[in-house]
Amino acid sequence: MSQVQILLCPPVERPPTDHGRGSFASGIDIKGAGRLAEGRRCGSRSFGARPRAVLASLGTLGLALAAATSPASAADGRPTTPTQLFNGYRHCSTDANRPSYQSTRDGLIVEGIPGITDTTGNPQVGVRYQAWPVTDPTRITTVTRDRVQPGFEAPATLPAGALADGQTYAWQAQTVAGGAASDWSAPCYVTTDKTSPADAPTITSPNYLPDVWNKGGEPAEFTLGAGGVEDVEGFEFSWQQVMPVIGANIGDHGIPQPVDRYSDTKYFKRADALGGSAMLRLVPPGGSGVQTLWVRSLDRAHNWSPIASYTFRVSSTTPTVTPAVPKPEFGEPTTFTFRPDPELQAKSPVVSYSVRTGGVQDERTFEVAAGADGTATVDLALDGIYGGDLQVTSKSANGWVSDAARWSISYDTTSTVASEAYPENGSGGGAGVPGTFTFTPKVKDVVSYTYTFNNGDPEVTVPADAHHAASIDWTPASDGWYDLTVYATTRSGIQLAPYDYSFTVN
Repeated sequence: MSQVQILLCPPVERPPTDHGRGSFASGIDIKGAGRLAEGRRCGSRSFGARPRAVLASLGTLGLALAAATSPASAADGRPTTPTQLFNGYRHCSTDANRPSYQSTRDGLIVEGIPGITDTTGNPQVGVRYQAWPVTDPTRITTVTRDRVQPGFEAPATLPAGALADGQTYAWQAQTVAGGAASDWSAPCYVTTDKTSPADAPTITSPNYLPDVWNKGGEPAEFTLGAGGVEDVEGFEFSWQQVMPVIGANIGDHGIPQPVDRYSDTKYFKRADALGGSAMLRLVPPGGSGVQTLWVRSLDRAHNWSPIASYTFRVSSTTPTVTPAVPKPEFGEPTTFTFRPDPELQAKSPVVSYSVRTGGVQDERTFEVAAGADGTATVDLALDGIYGGDLQVTSKSANGWVSDAARWSISYDTTSTVASEAYPENGSGGGAGVPGTFTFTPKVKDVVSYTYTFNNGDPEVTVPADAHHAASIDWTPASDGWYDLTVYATTRSGIQLAPYDYSFTVN
């Protein structure tokens, strides 16, 4: 089966006075069907073309309210105990001393794969889930999922009202078919947590102070603290105020594929102890300017705290860009030398440069290795018909990427047009009076000229002579104002900038 992705959607953001608290609801992003944020509804699930099952929520605190509900037919097979048990799209814990912590403001999704010994005739079965506080096994809550396909996850939701905050619960599942039921699965243990960390984390940095301009060149070091909240497990951080969505992939047969969020070191860091701190070493984006790191803490149930921010300023560390000649000619290869910022080089040697060319015929980005002294050279031919530019960033051995140095040049690649009979911006000749127009280049290696009169006439191309010039004879049919447009073409096929030559025929 194709995979879908379950995302644990954050709650609707509340005003800052509420500290952004909220539980994680479930949502689905079916690959190829668009992002969750585009018209999604958290809480919906889909597994392609499977029949839609009906969820009956029967749970209340107290006695079990429902016996097994029986699908219409389960052939002659014997139901088998559900496998692949998950709660909140995280692994079931069968160790009562190490329960899974879950946020249950919106209830708790429990699921398992039901089975049956005989699958001929495409039988359908049901799944019964029971949950109870470990301190009082008589207070059972039961929910069922009817008419589901064996071999696929069959989720149901334990209602939020049946799950008290801060309590540990056991739950188990069994398959029901006709009048028969399988053995119960081994219990899974969950501790509920409906309380978000009340206080935002603390953020400090020893090498990038908040109220001064700091010289860049080394990664920023941060210490993240739990802000006195005892059950903080770790931290989520980003250079963007909108934090990444916390999610889990869904594989074949609807089986969740949980991953340790703290393995994603780009956005998450586990605290050194519960309620402890974490150290970060990050290269700020953009190289210089005002930078802000956004951080929130997460408890074991993945409830998040209010967001804290740390803003600091980084001065420029751009390299220098120097051409071999002050004004390189159009299309002529020229050696450019890149040199690192001296203070940047002293902190960590520059190992390479990223170069982006703009305004030229072949715009591209490429890397140039630096020498031991941090310098590098590259030969470039700038052939933009109006000019060209370079944007160059350096990369240091410690991963620091500088902001971009910019170098640019402008060119006039239009043709020069001259006529004695019909001077530019003047008047002369007359209807039926021939005139000669001479085209000469401003750049090298021109092989032809293309021209048209009054922009509505067909274009005409004439070859250039040995001196890269050309002349044409033209006779106006009537008097009035005329416009001659001409552009040259180089041997390499570059069509240069057009030139408009206006005149009046007497």
